[in-house]
Amino acid sequence: MRKILKNEAVQAFLASILCILAGILIGYIVLLIINPAGAGESILNIIKNFFTWKRPQQQIKQLGNTLAKTMPLIMCSLSILFSYKVGLFNIGTAGQYVAGACASLYAALAWNWGWLPCMIFAMVCGSLLGAVTGLLKAYCNVNEVISGIMLNWISLYTANTLLTQVKETASPYTLYLNKENPGSLLPTLGLNKLFNNNEYVTLAVPLAIIAAIAVWIILSKTRFGYELKATGNNKNAARYAGMAQNRNIILTLMISGALAGLGASLLYQTGYMRWECTQSSVPAMGFNGIAAAFLGGLHPLGALFSSFFIQHITDGGQYVNTNFYSSQISDVISSVIIYLCGFVLFIKLIIRRSLKRHDEKKEAKQ
Repeated sequence: MRKILKNEAVQAFLASILCILAGILIGYIVLLIINPAGAGESILNIIKNFFTWKRPQQQIKQLGNTLAKTMPLIMCSLSILFSYKVGLFNIGTAGQYVAGACASLYAALAWNWGWLPCMIFAMVCGSLLGAVTGLLKAYCNVNEVISGIMLNWISLYTANTLLTQVKETASPYTLYLNKENPGSLLPTLGLNKLFNNNEYVTLAVPLAIIAAIAVWIILSKTRFGYELKATGNNKNAARYAGMAQNRNIILTLMISGALAGLGASLLYQTGYMRWECTQSSVPAMGFNGIAAAFLGGLHPLGALFSSFFIQHITDGGQYVNTNFYSSQISDVISSVIIYLCGFVLFIKLIIRRSLKRHDEKKEAKQ
């Protein structure tokens, strides 16, 4: 048993499970405080999400909706963990996500581009915003957290300004892609039929999975990934070994930005959501990516499952008894899990230390 617990992947999994259970428990306690009568049923409905529907066809269709919103979250978590593995905390992922949303929607509605050019344009704009943070970090030693936060707000209000040119006259929302430019919508590839003809299940699903595998290969199996991680672990040693430190920092944040921009494209180009040109807060997707990355043990494949779980819990809020509770209770649970995710590495450290102490006691007895 101890040999299994010494495995780093097992430690990350156990730490994540503890965070999830603690988040659900705290959410249940909040429900009990508000109204004990329906607390049990409501917490179960949040956990079940689409399984609360009785008809299997409706369950499958609602699962498709959850998947449609999970794909951009996966990309944002990949963006966060890619830069974190290289020693950078790219909190600017939220702004890069906004840049991708703005680019894909503007190209689709103002220029009538097809789905692939819109997607590529979203990645390029996210990447360029990441490059700004990288340049400031590499050549001016500006902390990436500070510049990232500032660029988040610059991106938001720039997007609001640009997208007012392609919004509805009577509302703050952008025009419908399926009416104005159906060619900009991501192809379904027949996946919609698997989810009871849910039009929002598209090419985004396999693309997000492929992206996660690609990030894992780059970081773990390539010389380029090794150089990036070496630069993040010890800049001076990397420079002494002849690695291009500044280039690696800029490239890391550009790739991270491209992943976030792609995430926005994978959501808005399904037609599931439209941009609200009057919004005054940065979309939560970029910040939720932080939680998904840490909950997944900072592993690209773990991010797939953690992203789905966070979105699953978030969507489950719509099934609580609104006579007693607000549907935002699921956001409370998600927020607690997000907070506890900061302790994943700490929990892993406790597991390692306890195992080490156990081994030392065993050796002492022998």
